[in-house]
Amino acid sequence: MTVLDARALNRALLARQLLLDRAAMPALDAVAHLGGLQAQEPQEPFVGLWSRLRGFEASALSDLLTGRDVVRAHLMRRTVHLVTAGDLLAWRARHGAMLRQRVLGVYRRELAGVDLGELESAGRELMSDGEPRSMGGLARELAGRWPEPGPRALGEMLLAALIPVVQSPPRGLWRTKGGVRNFLVSSWLGREVDPLPADASDPVGRSLVRRYLTAYGPAATADLRAWSGLAGLPAAVAAMRGELVSFRDERGRELLDLPGLPRPDAATPVPVRFLPAFDNAILGYHDRGRVIDDAHRGLSVSGARVVLVDGRAAATWEFGEGTVVVTPLHCLSRVDRAAVAEEGSALASFLSDRDSDRVRVGTL
Repeated sequence: MTVLDARALNRALLARQLLLDRAAMPALDAVAHLGGLQAQEPQEPFVGLWSRLRGFEASALSDLLTGRDVVRAHLMRRTVHLVTAGDLLAWRARHGAMLRQRVLGVYRRELAGVDLGELESAGRELMSDGEPRSMGGLARELAGRWPEPGPRALGEMLLAALIPVVQSPPRGLWRTKGGVRNFLVSSWLGREVDPLPADASDPVGRSLVRRYLTAYGPAATADLRAWSGLAGLPAAVAAMRGELVSFRDERGRELLDLPGLPRPDAATPVPVRFLPAFDNAILGYHDRGRVIDDAHRGLSVSGARVVLVDGRAAATWEFGEGTVVVTPLHCLSRVDRAAVAEEGSALASFLSDRDSDRVRVGTL
């Protein structure tokens, strides 16, 4: 079985994630290809798409949100993701059990004795009027019937797990602030989410495996679980064995992939790329060593924005007062500093709506 070293896996990741060469594709197609973008920080997906798409304009993503082609919703790993409307409708029911279990993992004691079926029905009835609700607002409306759990536990269970909802604009629009307003998926998109099939063939699980490998492979089943949060996909993988190819990494783990997808040569040169906070190019794997050294692994969950140099996290960055400020994690060569400065200047122009192209690259 072919062994793929860390550098080869890094190049495959960059190619699948549209980070090797900026893609000439519409923003909607990119969101679909990536299987969604992590979006609990509302402005971060704009940077994620700018780093991946040729000529990306922020208004394109805002228009997709207001046009209801793309939506914000709790999905993979119980985090807010930006996904296409079609993917939300197809995937939401498959994630439902995981969402409930993750909320119970935090609030099991508070929700002990609460009949979740009754809670869901009561919440749906209130939201069927088509009016948006905040998490706290919906919980307060039901607190008289369920006073013991408290509004936080009730709200999380209702709107992050039990009831399929979307977070509507202006939340998530370019350079716009707005509180979270939740609408029923059926109200916002005009139809209910697709129900789970009656049999055990798990077509949604198999679709998720294919979509994941297309954008993240080659990958281990542990990586697939880390991306989706779903524990029940081994059966889907087993059912698909005939259409998959296998590799090994340097630790001997089996890596699965779809045939015919990009696996560039390990020596392929790569450009500097600026990633947003919580980008799935890092969080979409159990083995985050593909792009980030163990010494800096904590950056992946702290919300730090990273700069990739030669495909690996070499710096963090922030933006303020029209300036992209880069803080290296190790010494950068003169050539790499110049490339970081050039890409950072372009990012400053994007983030400031072309009002500034200032960049400052620090030293250790």
